[in-house]
Amino acid sequence: MSRQVIRLPAEVNRILYVRNLPYKITSEEMYDIFGKFGAIRQIRKGTHGDKKGTAFVVYEDIYDAKNAFDNISGFNVAGRYLIVLYYQPQKMQERQDLEFQRKQIEKLREQQRQQQQ
Repeated sequence: MSRQVIRLPAEVNRILYVRNLPYKITSEEMYDIFGKFGAIRQIRKGTHGDKKGTAFVVYEDIYDAKNAFDNISGFNVAGRYLIVLYYQPQKMQERQDLEFQRKQIEKLREQQRQQQQ
């Protein structure tokens, strides 16, 4: 099967970040849903805390990932509408750094409150 060469936007890659998954979804169900769009290399589900209900889906081919992105975002699974994004490590790291900084500021504020009392 030959594919027409299409220039894809910079954010498109083989890794999709999926949010709003039902907590009890099984790996088999995820392979059934995402496997319709192409060969999957790996699925990693979040299992603890704020990572529950999320997953990374890694496709073998970037065009399969794009096809899944275009078709699955907003898909209803067990009454929940999936949110599908391209994994962007820079943004994920920035978000983690920002959260760490917020926690550090809160600690400093708490220490300052205790010293003032």
